[in-house]
Amino acid sequence: MPPKQQLSKAQKAAAAMAGGKKSKKKWSKKSHKDKAQHAVILDQEKYDRMMKEVPTYRYVSVSVLVDRLRIGGSLARQALRHLESEGIIKPVSKHSKQAIYCRATAE
Repeated sequence: MPPKQQLSKAQKAAAAMAGGKKSKKKWSKKSHKDKAQHAVILDQEKYDRMMKEVPTYRYVSVSVLVDRLRIGGSLARQALRHLESEGIIKPVSKHSKQAIYCRATAE
């Protein structure tokens, strides 16, 4: 094996500068879930559907209304208050973070 050639300082600096030209790592793109298009205003169609379907639910909460009726969370909270005042649902547990209701049964 032939002896290695000794490089000058300028040649070493040029080689070091040339070696750092590598492109940055490309992170793999993750599949993103599509953003849900929930209603923010309760139109008559959604209101009628809510008044018809919610009394049949055994468990009623904000997340249930958001998932099944495709409405926003703030609208679901207002709907729960309205349904409770109408006597359609009754509270099981009320908390500042989570309200749980069940259907009002005739007693």
